[in-house]
Amino acid sequence: MFDIITIGTATKDIFLQSPLFRVIKDPQHLSEAKGFPTGEAECFALGSKIEVENLVFTNGGGATNTAVTFARQGLKTASLIKVGQDEAGESIIKELKKEKVNTFAIRGKKETTAHSIILLTPSGERTILVYRGVSETLNSQEIPWRRLSLRWVYLAPGGISFDLLQNLVSHFTKEKTKIVINPSKTQLSLGLKKIKSILSAIDIVILNQEEASRLSNIPFHKEKEMFNFLDKEIGGILIVTEGKKGVKISDGKFIWQAGIFPEKKVVDRTGAGDAFGSGFVAGLMQLQSAQDKAQSERFAPSDLQFAIRLGLANATSVIEQIGAKAGILNRKEFLKSKRWQANHLRITKRKL
Repeated sequence: MFDIITIGTATKDIFLQSPLFRVIKDPQHLSEAKGFPTGEAECFALGSKIEVENLVFTNGGGATNTAVTFARQGLKTASLIKVGQDEAGESIIKELKKEKVNTFAIRGKKETTAHSIILLTPSGERTILVYRGVSETLNSQEIPWRRLSLRWVYLAPGGISFDLLQNLVSHFTKEKTKIVINPSKTQLSLGLKKIKSILSAIDIVILNQEEASRLSNIPFHKEKEMFNFLDKEIGGILIVTEGKKGVKISDGKFIWQAGIFPEKKVVDRTGAGDAFGSGFVAGLMQLQSAQDKAQSERFAPSDLQFAIRLGLANATSVIEQIGAKAGILNRKEFLKSKRWQANHLRITKRKL
């Protein structure tokens, strides 16, 4: 039996880094209606030849990024992905095997492996150009249902169909498997009414602050109101990441808040969300046996503190290197390094 399986996206990532990629902030003209929800844009001169000072090829995607965290934390890990019959797909499979991840790799016959092109600014901010490829064609007939015996599942669904997602959640609920989901734009765009049945059956839901606000239709600055609303729709723990500000987590009774560990240098924020989510879940899994938690709907407060610290340490380490996997911590690096100890991180708790 596996401790955890990750299911979802696997991509070939191409990083282009240039001092000529610049972030422009202009909320007045860069409005959400025009496609700029944060009032910012990454820009370079139209019609110019832009010099790229660094070109890096790596593998990414939510399912593979999170699988590497779990494997490096000493958990028996599997990953179910769909890739093309191409060099990129082969590279992804080889990397997972090297990381000691058991891989259920479905090979598409016609479509190519998903690709992302990441345009990196000098400050580590980025814009990602995504080609979904074969990853969004995964279907129920391709899932090896009988082989999926495990304690936890981490869903990074990307562009897979809602029907498949429903089947996955239904299957793992019947199997009494703990379910984690980091829903993508594809699922969230369906609206709360459509995906409510899925969210209510899941143990941990991971969103960023913009996604949480849109899903609840409540401005993020009305934090208590937003969390109270979403807690009624979500069956388990709600995680809301806030980028540079850290994270807020609701266990249904309390909101846990934490900033970030001091950064040495921000190189690339790609994969930070995956690193936090998988680090957090790995922290819970390490502290709790399946028998202890089989009859519990919530998790102990002491567990949350350890899990938050591991998640934030993992995310901080990842953004200090190019690529979503290079900085992922192993268990020894986290436990033995003075850098990741609790006295370097302020975690607070308050009632909802």
